[in-house]
Amino acid sequence: MNLFSVLPCLLTLALSAQPAWLTDLDAAKALALKEGKTVLVDFTGSDWCPPCKALHKNVFESAEFAAAAKKYVLVELDYPRSTPQSPELKAKNAELSKQFAITGFPTVLLIDAKSGEVFGKTVGFGGQTAKEYLEKLASFKNTPEGKAALADEQKKATERTSKSRALGAQIDAAIKAKDFQAAEKALEAIFADVTGTRRSVLFFNKARILIQIDPSAKEQATKYVDQAIEQAAGDESMTKSFKSFRDKISSGTAAPKASVDPKKGA
Repeated sequence: MNLFSVLPCLLTLALSAQPAWLTDLDAAKALALKEGKTVLVDFTGSDWCPPCKALHKNVFESAEFAAAAKKYVLVELDYPRSTPQSPELKAKNAELSKQFAITGFPTVLLIDAKSGEVFGKTVGFGGQTAKEYLEKLASFKNTPEGKAALADEQKKATERTSKSRALGAQIDAAIKAKDFQAAEKALEAIFADVTGTRRSVLFFNKARILIQIDPSAKEQATKYVDQAIEQAAGDESMTKSFKSFRDKISSGTAAPKASVDPKKGA
């Protein structure tokens, strides 16, 4: 047998193993109702949103997700910035974004096909493995208790967002007043409950704010970046970004603006 004649067949099988994504939510609900499945909807910005791209690459394109996807009818609702869309599709997706109160990308919903009710919701992507992400999806229960738990979780998320915005305003004021201690205190409050590699963003922000307030404080700012690199161990993308910023501190070309969102990297 010619080895090269087998390769196209193998490629076809690999491609066919990827789960299919619909783009019509109504059609997906009808299919899910017929097959007794849950609707999984991905609100994404396919051509501009880094966390959206990472979610697809790390989770949705994984073998683990392909196996688990059999219990879902998958829907992708895209909000691109440069990829052409028909006016009808763009308008329909915009209406669905309002209907489900989408405030950030990616947002993934689990929807009961019969009632149309949302019983699972995740916003953003923090670099979880496919296994971790699937465990989170599996933790959502399509029961009255599960829906109540989701509502409580969403309420707490809204409260955290409001708190972060208020603290962000404090940081802006501290930067204008050139008061690093006040800015650092507000940063610590924002990241109080953040753990793991995402906590590295705290130290990164300390470096960015310090160098913005006092461009001569290169030594201390570099120490903060080194702490960020240590905390981000295992995340190559974040580590690379932090090292790049450390080089900019050394050369005096560090960007002044800081990100205070713990869900975002450098």
